[in-house]
Amino acid sequence: MLDATPNRPDLPPEIARRRTFAIISHPDAGKTTLTEKFLLYGGAIQMAGQVRAKGEARRTRSDFMQMEKDRGISVSASAMSFEYRENRFNLVDTPGHSDFSEDTYRTLTAVDAAIMVIDGAKGVESQTRKLFEVCRLRDLPILTFCNKMDREARDTFEIIDEIQENLAIDVTPASWPIGMGRDFLGCYDLINDRLELMDRADRNRVAESIRLEGLDDPAMADHIPAAQLDQLREEVEMARGLLPGFDPQAVREGHLTPIWFGSAINSFGVQELMDGIAHYGPPPQPQKAEREILPEEDKATGFVFKVQANMDPKHRDRVAFVRMASGHFTRGMKLLHVRTKKQMAVSNPVLFLASDRELAEEAWAGDIIGIPNHGQLRIGDALTEGEALHFKGIPSFAPELLRNARAGDPMKAKHLDKALMQFAEEGAAKVFKPMIGSGYIVGVVGALQFDVLASRIEMEYGLPVRFEGSQFTSARWVSGDRAAVEKFANANKGHMATDSDGDMVYLTRLQWDIDRVERDWPEVTLTATKELMV
Repeated sequence: MLDATPNRPDLPPEIARRRTFAIISHPDAGKTTLTEKFLLYGGAIQMAGQVRAKGEARRTRSDFMQMEKDRGISVSASAMSFEYRENRFNLVDTPGHSDFSEDTYRTLTAVDAAIMVIDGAKGVESQTRKLFEVCRLRDLPILTFCNKMDREARDTFEIIDEIQENLAIDVTPASWPIGMGRDFLGCYDLINDRLELMDRADRNRVAESIRLEGLDDPAMADHIPAAQLDQLREEVEMARGLLPGFDPQAVREGHLTPIWFGSAINSFGVQELMDGIAHYGPPPQPQKAEREILPEEDKATGFVFKVQANMDPKHRDRVAFVRMASGHFTRGMKLLHVRTKKQMAVSNPVLFLASDRELAEEAWAGDIIGIPNHGQLRIGDALTEGEALHFKGIPSFAPELLRNARAGDPMKAKHLDKALMQFAEEGAAKVFKPMIGSGYIVGVVGALQFDVLASRIEMEYGLPVRFEGSQFTSARWVSGDRAAVEKFANANKGHMATDSDGDMVYLTRLQWDIDRVERDWPEVTLTATKELMV
């Protein structure tokens, strides 16, 4: 196993063996299938689609919300912890749909590396590009998996060129595909010099691995037709001459991405990718606050990067997902909730496997635990053993679509208000209370979020809800001298609202509204992002 970062002391073994990473991709690239195969090889499930929890076989998936199952997309980030060989994997399956990019952005603040999944036929797509840029901003190491090679795919060099040109990152092949589509036989493992053959008959079976003395080994001809073998040798020779060699340090620094080729649905290439994240992915990294928080510090610290309400609708629960930043946490430990300055006894922390969970007796830096609570914990909150730390904030983005929320039954309007505020606190939507008029205005990044909200409110609260057109199209947070902000708010009451944190918001109809404020009110500032205090 490779060391984490030069010039830093060795991490305690329990921390050093952890790998906390997200899987990012464009919709339909095969991210959820890959996630399930990770769980399969980690021993957490017995077959794709079935999760084994506490010895009882329960059918579930990493997509646990009903709408996700109906539409076949991931719209909320699931966290899963499982053992793989000598490592502990903490895998975060992010939303693939662009309408949920803010949830993905927050999730990427809680991981140390990312696996980028691309479709062999489609290459680098728009959402992949956006998510990759977020990873670059955070200097996250990236490992790439080119999926669906068992279907008609693009030329291997073309795929690699597109990644290098579009994403401005060097690419080194960790494996090289042999054929594509119906002629896809498997890959040649360039790191270990061995042949990996795909078994089309059994999708859950691990690929056959044949150790050889390099590409010139005569035994290659026993497994690969002559024409394909000649092409493989020629392409690998070109790749080794034209592309950078494998450099683990460059991978950890985020300058180089190794690429594996495979077929997640056929379980091919998945184990090699898992070995890649185990050997070349970084262990838990320092986190930024007023000072650098090192994972090996004795005292436990962590921050909330996600809140999920009603994961179990029967219990109306809210679970805060906490990334442990340092130390060793044990169940029952009292932690300081920095925002409220109150001690909090964490007596029922949980570890996740999709929608299943079990009590977490302990957690180390790098782990993701869930803390059930009744609304005390919000996105961005810090938990420590006493130090008043403020981790660098997680940004909140201005919504791009605004609509008025109306209860299907007017007698239940108050219940709707409560449900909306709960979703605002978990980050599923922005909820604004106008200074003039009644009701709430709901803001989201993408239209699909309104469908998800309506579905969840009806399913979890029994409240039919309508989202109707609003005169406003966007929102901006207002900052500046307190007296100036109050004067501005009083002069623009028809545009003013407060968000779920009580912060002042200016609702706009046209770009002209923003231009007018910038011209006439130089003492106030309108911003499209808000730093969440942690």
